[in-house]
Amino acid sequence: MRISVIGTGYVGTVSAACFAELGHEVVCVDIDRAKINQINSGVPPIYEEGLSELLRKHAGKRLSATSDYDNAVKRTDISFICVGTPSDSSGNIDLSIVKAASASLGEALKKKKDYHVIVVKSTVVPETTEKVVLPIIERHSGKTTKDFGIAMNPEFLREGKAVHDFMHPDKIVVGSLDTKSGDIVASLYSGIECEITRTNPRTAEMIKYANNSFLATKISFSNEIGNICKELGINTYQVMSAVGRDFRIGPHFLNAGAGFGGSCFPKDVKALIGKAKEIGYEPLLLNSVIAVNEGQPLRMVKLLKNKLGNLKGKKVAVLVLAFKNDTDDIRESRSIPVIKELLDNGAKVSAYDPMANENMRKLFGGIEYYKSATDALRGADACLIMTEWDEFKSLDKEFEVMKQNIIIDGRHMLTPKKDIEYVGLCW
Repeated sequence: MRISVIGTGYVGTVSAACFAELGHEVVCVDIDRAKINQINSGVPPIYEEGLSELLRKHAGKRLSATSDYDNAVKRTDISFICVGTPSDSSGNIDLSIVKAASASLGEALKKKKDYHVIVVKSTVVPETTEKVVLPIIERHSGKTTKDFGIAMNPEFLREGKAVHDFMHPDKIVVGSLDTKSGDIVASLYSGIECEITRTNPRTAEMIKYANNSFLATKISFSNEIGNICKELGINTYQVMSAVGRDFRIGPHFLNAGAGFGGSCFPKDVKALIGKAKEIGYEPLLLNSVIAVNEGQPLRMVKLLKNKLGNLKGKKVAVLVLAFKNDTDDIRESRSIPVIKELLDNGAKVSAYDPMANENMRKLFGGIEYYKSATDALRGADACLIMTEWDEFKSLDKEFEVMKQNIIIDGRHMLTPKKDIEYVGLCW
Protein backbone atom coordinates (compact mmCIF):
# COMPACT_ATOMS: atom_id res chain seq x y z
CA MET A 1 0.00 0.00 0.00
CA ARG A 2 0.93 3.68 -0.17
CA ILE A 3 1.59 5.20 3.25
CA SER A 4 2.35 8.71 4.50
CA VAL A 5 3.98 9.11 7.90
CA ILE A 6 3.55 12.45 9.66
CA GLY A 7 6.55 13.18 11.88
CA THR A 8 10.12 11.88 11.60
CA GLY A 9 11.10 11.30 15.20
CA TYR A 10 11.92 7.88 16.66
CA VAL A 11 8.52 6.33 15.96
CA GLY A 12 7.90 7.99 12.60
CA THR A 13 11.29 7.31 11.04
CA VAL A 14 11.48 3.72 12.27
CA SER A 15 7.89 2.99 11.21
CA ALA A 16 8.46 4.50 7.77
CA ALA A 17 11.65 2.51 7.17
CA CYS A 18 10.10 -0.74 8.39
CA PHE A 19 6.94 -0.31 6.33
CA ALA A 20 9.18 0.23 3.30
CA GLU A 21 11.02 -2.98 4.21
CA LEU A 22 7.64 -4.76 4.21
CA GLY A 23 7.12 -3.65 0.61
CA HIS A 24 4.97 -0.55 1.02
CA GLU A 25 5.58 2.80 -0.66
CA VAL A 26 6.18 5.38 2.09
CA VAL A 27 6.29 9.18 2.16
CA CYS A 28 7.54 10.93 5.32
CA VAL A 29 6.14 14.37 6.12
CA ASP A 30 7.89 16.88 8.36
CA ILE A 31 8.32 20.65 8.65
CA ASP A 32 12.04 20.27 9.42
CA ARG A 33 13.88 20.67 6.10
CA ALA A 34 17.11 19.24 7.53
CA LYS A 35 15.36 15.99 8.46
CA ILE A 36 13.72 15.79 5.05
CA ASN A 37 17.06 16.15 3.31
CA GLN A 38 18.67 13.56 5.55
CA ILE A 39 15.98 10.95 4.92
CA ASN A 40 16.03 11.55 1.17
CA SER A 41 19.79 11.05 1.30
CA GLY A 42 19.40 7.78 3.20
CA VAL A 43 20.75 9.24 6.44
CA PRO A 44 18.66 8.74 9.62
CA PRO A 45 17.92 11.89 11.67
CA ILE A 46 18.28 9.78 14.85
CA TYR A 47 20.48 6.92 15.97
CA GLU A 48 18.74 3.57 16.04
CA GLU A 49 20.30 0.17 15.51
CA GLY A 50 19.58 -1.12 11.99
CA LEU A 51 17.91 2.09 10.82
CA SER A 52 20.80 3.33 8.66
CA GLU A 53 20.80 0.11 6.66
CA LEU A 54 17.06 0.35 5.95
CA LEU A 55 17.21 4.00 4.90
CA ARG A 56 20.15 3.40 2.57
CA LYS A 57 18.27 0.47 1.07
CA HIS A 58 14.94 2.24 0.46
CA ALA A 59 15.58 6.02 0.21
CA GLY A 60 14.79 7.24 -3.30
CA LYS A 61 12.97 4.00 -4.06
CA ARG A 62 10.17 3.00 -1.71
CA LEU A 63 10.88 5.78 0.79
CA SER A 64 10.94 9.56 0.40
CA ALA A 65 10.36 12.67 2.53
CA THR A 66 8.58 15.97 1.94
CA SER A 67 7.03 18.95 3.72
CA ASP A 68 4.02 18.97 1.36
CA TYR A 69 0.99 17.53 3.19
CA ASP A 70 -1.32 17.88 0.20
CA ASN A 71 0.94 15.96 -2.15
CA ALA A 72 1.70 13.27 0.44
CA VAL A 73 -1.97 12.63 1.18
CA LYS A 74 -2.85 12.72 -2.52
CA ARG A 75 -0.18 10.09 -3.29
CA THR A 76 -1.09 7.72 -0.45
CA ASP A 77 -3.98 5.64 0.89
CA ILE A 78 -3.28 5.85 4.60
CA SER A 79 -1.61 8.42 6.89
CA PHE A 80 0.03 7.74 10.25
CA ILE A 81 0.25 10.52 12.83
CA CYS A 82 3.63 9.94 14.54
CA VAL A 83 4.29 13.35 16.08
CA GLY A 84 5.47 14.05 19.62
CA THR A 85 3.19 14.23 22.65
CA PRO A 86 5.33 15.89 25.33
CA SER A 87 4.23 16.65 28.87
CA ASP A 88 3.08 20.15 29.80
CA SER A 89 4.25 21.99 32.92
CA SER A 90 1.76 20.01 35.04
CA GLY A 91 2.81 16.63 33.65
CA ASN A 92 -0.33 16.24 31.55
CA ILE A 93 -0.11 15.35 27.87
CA ASP A 94 0.41 18.22 25.42
CA LEU A 95 -1.62 17.50 22.27
CA SER A 96 -0.75 20.69 20.41
CA ILE A 97 1.41 18.95 17.79
CA VAL A 98 -1.19 16.19 17.30
CA LYS A 99 -3.87 18.83 16.82
CA ALA A 100 -1.75 20.70 14.28
CA ALA A 101 -1.05 17.51 12.33
CA SER A 102 -4.75 16.59 12.40
CA ALA A 103 -5.70 20.02 11.05
CA SER A 104 -3.15 19.76 8.23
CA LEU A 105 -4.38 16.28 7.33
CA GLY A 106 -7.97 17.53 7.33
CA GLU A 107 -7.09 20.34 4.94
CA ALA A 108 -5.34 17.86 2.66
CA LEU A 109 -8.29 15.46 2.75
CA LYS A 110 -10.61 18.27 1.67
CA LYS A 111 -8.90 18.16 -1.73
CA LYS A 112 -8.98 14.38 -2.09
CA LYS A 113 -11.90 12.37 -3.47
CA ASP A 114 -10.67 8.84 -2.72
CA TYR A 115 -11.18 7.04 0.61
CA HIS A 116 -8.28 7.64 3.01
CA VAL A 117 -7.48 6.25 6.47
CA ILE A 118 -5.98 8.36 9.26
CA VAL A 119 -4.11 6.36 11.91
CA VAL A 120 -2.94 7.78 15.23
CA LYS A 121 0.35 6.13 16.21
CA SER A 122 1.46 8.86 18.61
CA THR A 123 0.97 7.91 22.24
CA VAL A 124 -2.21 9.69 23.36
CA VAL A 125 -4.50 9.25 26.36
CA PRO A 126 -7.79 7.37 25.95
CA GLU A 127 -10.50 9.22 24.00
CA THR A 128 -8.01 11.40 22.11
CA THR A 129 -8.52 9.75 18.73
CA GLU A 130 -12.31 9.96 18.97
CA LYS A 131 -12.76 13.26 20.82
CA VAL A 132 -9.78 15.32 19.59
CA VAL A 133 -8.32 14.00 16.33
CA LEU A 134 -11.56 12.97 14.63
CA PRO A 135 -13.46 16.25 15.19
CA ILE A 136 -10.48 18.30 13.96
CA ILE A 137 -10.20 16.25 10.77
CA GLU A 138 -13.95 16.46 10.16
CA ARG A 139 -13.96 20.23 10.72
CA HIS A 140 -11.01 20.93 8.42
CA SER A 141 -11.94 18.43 5.68
CA GLY A 142 -15.67 19.03 5.64
CA LYS A 143 -16.07 15.24 5.54
CA THR A 144 -17.40 12.54 7.89
CA THR A 145 -16.30 8.99 8.68
CA LYS A 146 -18.36 7.84 5.71
CA ASP A 147 -15.69 9.49 3.56
CA PHE A 148 -12.55 8.52 5.48
CA GLY A 149 -11.39 6.02 8.08
CA ILE A 150 -9.97 6.65 11.55
CA ALA A 151 -7.92 4.23 13.65
CA MET A 152 -5.43 3.98 16.51
CA ASN A 153 -2.32 1.78 16.20
CA PRO A 154 -0.02 2.19 19.24
CA GLU A 155 3.69 1.42 19.06
CA PHE A 156 5.61 -0.80 21.49
CA LEU A 157 9.17 0.00 20.42
CA ARG A 158 12.23 0.04 22.66
CA GLU A 159 14.71 2.77 21.81
CA GLY A 160 17.89 1.14 20.58
CA LYS A 161 15.94 -1.95 19.48
CA ALA A 162 13.05 -0.26 17.68
CA VAL A 163 13.69 -1.73 14.22
CA HIS A 164 13.89 -5.24 15.67
CA ASP A 165 10.75 -4.69 17.74
CA PHE A 166 8.79 -3.40 14.74
CA MET A 167 9.74 -6.40 12.60
CA HIS A 168 9.42 -8.95 15.46
CA PRO A 169 6.61 -7.65 17.70
CA ASP A 170 5.02 -9.52 20.59
CA LYS A 171 1.73 -7.75 19.86
CA ILE A 172 0.08 -5.54 17.26
CA VAL A 173 -2.96 -3.54 18.34
CA VAL A 174 -5.41 -1.93 15.92
CA GLY A 175 -8.29 0.13 17.29
CA SER A 176 -10.85 1.37 14.80
CA LEU A 177 -14.36 2.79 14.70
CA ASP A 178 -15.32 0.60 11.75
CA THR A 179 -14.26 -2.73 10.28
CA LYS A 180 -13.12 -1.33 6.93
CA SER A 181 -10.47 1.05 8.28
CA GLY A 182 -9.31 -1.56 10.82
CA ASP A 183 -8.89 -4.13 8.07
CA ILE A 184 -6.78 -1.72 6.03
CA VAL A 185 -4.46 -0.96 8.95
CA ALA A 186 -4.13 -4.64 9.88
CA SER A 187 -3.28 -5.54 6.28
CA LEU A 188 -0.14 -3.40 6.45
CA TYR A 189 1.40 -5.94 8.83
CA SER A 190 0.65 -9.00 6.67
CA GLY A 191 4.36 -9.71 6.28
CA ILE A 192 4.84 -10.06 10.04
CA GLU A 193 4.00 -13.17 12.04
CA CYS A 194 2.10 -11.81 15.02
CA GLU A 195 -1.45 -11.98 16.31
CA ILE A 196 -3.31 -8.69 15.83
CA THR A 197 -5.58 -7.45 18.60
CA ARG A 198 -8.61 -5.69 17.10
CA THR A 199 -10.51 -3.28 19.31
CA ASN A 200 -11.82 0.29 19.44
CA PRO A 201 -9.55 3.38 19.54
CA ARG A 202 -9.91 4.21 23.24
CA THR A 203 -9.09 0.63 24.23
CA ALA A 204 -6.03 0.64 21.96
CA GLU A 205 -4.90 3.89 23.57
CA MET A 206 -5.36 2.41 27.04
CA ILE A 207 -3.43 -0.76 26.16
CA LYS A 208 -0.38 1.39 25.41
CA TYR A 209 -0.60 3.28 28.70
CA ALA A 210 -1.35 0.20 30.77
CA ASN A 211 1.61 -1.57 29.16
CA ASN A 212 4.12 1.19 29.92
CA SER A 213 2.71 1.96 33.35
CA PHE A 214 3.03 -1.67 34.41
CA LEU A 215 6.66 -1.84 33.27
CA ALA A 216 7.40 1.43 35.09
CA THR A 217 5.69 0.01 38.19
CA LYS A 218 7.95 -3.06 38.09
CA ILE A 219 11.00 -0.80 38.01
CA SER A 220 9.87 1.41 40.89
CA PHE A 221 8.81 -1.66 42.89
CA SER A 222 12.25 -3.17 42.36
CA ASN A 223 13.90 0.07 43.42
CA GLU A 224 11.76 0.28 46.54
CA ILE A 225 12.73 -3.28 47.47
CA GLY A 226 16.34 -2.46 46.60
CA ASN A 227 16.35 0.55 48.92
CA ILE A 228 15.07 -1.61 51.77
CA CYS A 229 17.60 -4.34 50.99
CA LYS A 230 20.38 -1.74 51.04
CA GLU A 231 19.54 -0.81 54.63
CA LEU A 232 19.37 -4.45 55.67
CA GLY A 233 22.60 -5.54 54.02
CA ILE A 234 20.78 -7.79 51.53
CA ASN A 235 21.77 -8.24 47.89
CA THR A 236 18.60 -7.17 46.10
CA TYR A 237 19.80 -8.73 42.84
CA GLN A 238 19.76 -12.16 44.48
CA VAL A 239 16.28 -11.41 45.79
CA MET A 240 14.93 -10.28 42.42
CA SER A 241 16.65 -13.08 40.54
CA ALA A 242 14.64 -15.56 42.60
CA VAL A 243 11.44 -13.50 42.38
CA GLY A 244 11.80 -13.28 38.60
CA ARG A 245 11.72 -17.06 38.27
CA ASP A 246 8.05 -16.98 39.22
CA PHE A 247 6.28 -17.42 35.88
CA ARG A 248 3.55 -15.02 37.03
CA ILE A 249 6.14 -12.23 37.42
CA GLY A 250 9.02 -12.87 35.00
CA PRO A 251 12.60 -11.57 35.20
CA HIS A 252 12.33 -8.42 33.10
CA PHE A 253 12.37 -4.89 34.57
CA LEU A 254 13.29 -6.15 38.04
CA ASN A 255 16.81 -4.68 38.09
CA ALA A 256 17.04 -2.13 40.89
CA GLY A 257 19.00 1.00 40.07
CA ALA A 258 18.79 4.71 39.34
CA GLY A 259 15.26 4.57 37.91
CA PHE A 260 13.62 4.85 34.52
CA GLY A 261 13.85 7.67 31.99
CA GLY A 262 13.35 8.15 28.28
CA SER A 263 10.56 9.51 26.13
CA CYS A 264 7.92 7.00 27.23
CA PHE A 265 7.71 5.77 30.81
CA PRO A 266 7.88 9.06 32.77
CA LYS A 267 5.69 10.93 30.28
CA ASP A 268 3.15 8.15 29.86
CA VAL A 269 2.68 7.43 33.56
CA LYS A 270 2.23 11.14 34.27
CA ALA A 271 -0.22 11.47 31.39
CA LEU A 272 -2.30 8.56 32.68
CA ILE A 273 -2.26 10.13 36.16
CA GLY A 274 -3.52 13.35 34.60
CA LYS A 275 -6.29 11.54 32.71
CA ALA A 276 -7.34 9.67 35.85
CA LYS A 277 -7.58 12.90 37.83
CA GLU A 278 -9.55 14.46 34.97
CA ILE A 279 -12.26 11.84 35.47
CA GLY A 280 -12.16 12.17 39.26
CA TYR A 281 -9.95 9.24 40.21
CA GLU A 282 -6.80 9.54 42.35
CA PRO A 283 -4.27 6.94 41.08
CA LEU A 284 -2.36 6.24 44.29
CA LEU A 285 -0.17 3.46 42.89
CA LEU A 286 0.88 5.43 39.81
CA ASN A 287 1.64 8.49 41.97
CA SER A 288 3.96 6.28 44.03
CA VAL A 289 5.66 4.92 40.91
CA ILE A 290 6.63 8.47 39.91
CA ALA A 291 7.59 9.50 43.44
CA VAL A 292 9.99 6.55 43.84
CA ASN A 293 11.50 7.20 40.43
CA GLU A 294 12.10 10.90 41.04
CA GLY A 295 13.83 10.23 44.35
CA GLN A 296 15.98 7.34 43.18
CA PRO A 297 18.82 9.15 41.34
CA LEU A 298 19.23 11.63 44.21
CA ARG A 299 20.07 8.70 46.49
CA MET A 300 23.31 8.40 44.52
CA VAL A 301 24.34 11.91 45.51
CA LYS A 302 23.37 11.13 49.11
CA LEU A 303 25.65 8.08 49.07
CA LEU A 304 28.40 10.22 47.58
CA LYS A 305 28.05 12.79 50.37
CA ASN A 306 28.32 9.98 52.92
CA LYS A 307 31.73 9.14 51.42
CA LEU A 308 33.12 12.56 50.53
CA GLY A 309 31.29 14.90 52.87
CA ASN A 310 31.02 18.41 51.44
CA LEU A 311 31.06 18.18 47.63
CA LYS A 312 32.16 21.76 47.00
CA GLY A 313 35.18 21.77 44.70
CA LYS A 314 35.22 17.97 44.37
CA LYS A 315 35.53 16.54 40.87
CA VAL A 316 32.88 13.93 40.10
CA ALA A 317 32.88 11.91 36.89
CA VAL A 318 29.43 10.99 35.55
CA LEU A 319 29.29 7.94 33.25
CA VAL A 320 27.06 7.97 31.18
CA LEU A 321 24.43 10.49 30.02
CA ALA A 322 21.78 8.85 27.80
CA PHE A 323 18.70 7.50 29.54
CA LYS A 324 19.67 3.96 28.49
CA ASN A 325 22.38 2.17 26.53
CA ASP A 326 22.58 2.09 22.73
CA THR A 327 20.94 5.48 22.19
CA ASP A 328 21.85 9.18 22.20
CA ASP A 329 18.49 10.13 23.74
CA ILE A 330 18.78 12.05 27.03
CA ARG A 331 15.06 12.69 27.56
CA GLU A 332 14.29 12.15 31.27
CA SER A 333 17.77 10.66 31.71
CA ARG A 334 18.55 9.92 35.36
CA SER A 335 21.85 11.70 34.81
CA ILE A 336 20.05 15.05 34.52
CA PRO A 337 18.83 15.37 38.14
CA VAL A 338 22.14 13.90 39.36
CA ILE A 339 24.24 16.47 37.47
CA LYS A 340 21.96 19.29 38.66
CA GLU A 341 22.26 18.13 42.27
CA LEU A 342 26.04 17.85 41.98
CA LEU A 343 26.31 21.37 40.56
CA ASP A 344 23.96 22.74 43.22
CA ASN A 345 26.35 21.27 45.80
CA GLY A 346 29.36 22.97 44.22
CA ALA A 347 30.91 19.88 42.63
CA LYS A 348 32.91 20.00 39.39
CA VAL A 349 31.38 17.56 36.91
CA SER A 350 33.26 15.70 34.18
CA ALA A 351 31.14 13.59 31.86
CA TYR A 352 31.41 10.99 29.15
CA ASP A 353 28.89 9.12 27.01
CA PRO A 354 29.64 7.15 23.82
CA MET A 355 26.88 9.02 21.96
CA ALA A 356 25.04 11.60 24.08
CA ASN A 357 27.68 14.20 24.96
CA GLU A 358 26.42 16.80 22.50
CA ASN A 359 22.78 16.35 23.49
CA MET A 360 23.59 16.82 27.18
CA ARG A 361 25.79 19.83 26.39
CA LYS A 362 22.60 21.64 25.33
CA LEU A 363 21.33 21.34 28.92
CA PHE A 364 24.59 21.69 30.85
CA GLY A 365 27.05 23.78 28.88
CA GLY A 366 29.26 24.55 31.85
CA ILE A 367 30.56 21.07 32.63
CA GLU A 368 33.48 19.25 31.03
CA TYR A 369 32.74 16.60 28.39
CA TYR A 370 35.32 14.00 27.34
CA LYS A 371 35.79 11.51 24.52
CA SER A 372 36.64 8.56 26.75
CA ALA A 373 35.94 7.22 30.21
CA THR A 374 39.64 7.47 31.10
CA ASP A 375 39.76 11.19 30.30
CA ALA A 376 36.59 11.87 32.31
CA LEU A 377 37.94 9.91 35.29
CA ARG A 378 41.36 11.57 35.38
CA GLY A 379 41.81 13.39 38.70
CA ALA A 380 38.24 12.66 39.85
CA ASP A 381 37.36 12.25 43.52
CA ALA A 382 34.48 9.93 42.65
CA CYS A 383 32.61 8.34 39.76
CA LEU A 384 28.89 7.77 39.26
CA ILE A 385 27.82 4.99 36.86
CA MET A 386 24.40 5.91 35.44
CA THR A 387 23.63 3.71 32.40
CA GLU A 388 24.26 0.12 31.28
CA TRP A 389 26.56 0.60 28.29
CA ASP A 390 28.49 -2.62 27.67
CA GLU A 391 31.84 -0.84 27.44
CA PHE A 392 31.63 0.13 31.10
CA LYS A 393 31.30 -3.44 32.34
CA SER A 394 35.00 -3.98 31.73
CA LEU A 395 36.27 -0.77 33.34
CA ASP A 396 39.24 -1.60 35.57
CA LYS A 397 42.61 0.10 35.08
CA GLU A 398 40.78 3.23 33.96
CA PHE A 399 39.99 3.93 37.62
CA GLU A 400 43.71 4.19 38.40
CA VAL A 401 43.78 7.75 37.02
CA MET A 402 41.32 8.92 39.67
CA LYS A 403 42.37 10.99 42.67
CA GLN A 404 40.18 8.84 44.93
CA ASN A 405 38.73 5.47 43.91
CA ILE A 406 35.13 5.95 45.03
CA ILE A 407 32.59 4.40 42.64
CA ILE A 408 28.82 4.77 43.09
CA ASP A 409 27.25 2.19 40.76
CA GLY A 410 23.66 2.98 39.87
CA ARG A 411 23.17 0.05 37.50
CA HIS A 412 24.95 -2.96 39.07
CA MET A 413 27.48 -2.79 36.25
CA LEU A 414 30.83 -3.52 37.85
CA THR A 415 32.51 -6.30 39.77
CA PRO A 416 34.12 -4.84 42.93
CA LYS A 417 37.91 -4.55 42.54
CA LYS A 418 40.74 -4.34 45.05
CA ASP A 419 41.70 -0.79 46.05
CA ILE A 420 38.36 0.58 44.78
CA GLU A 421 35.70 1.76 47.22
CA TYR A 422 32.66 0.37 45.43
CA VAL A 423 29.16 1.39 46.55
CA GLY A 424 26.01 -0.06 44.98
CA LEU A 425 22.92 2.12 44.93
CA CYS A 426 20.53 -0.64 46.09
CA TRP A 427 22.84 -3.44 47.16
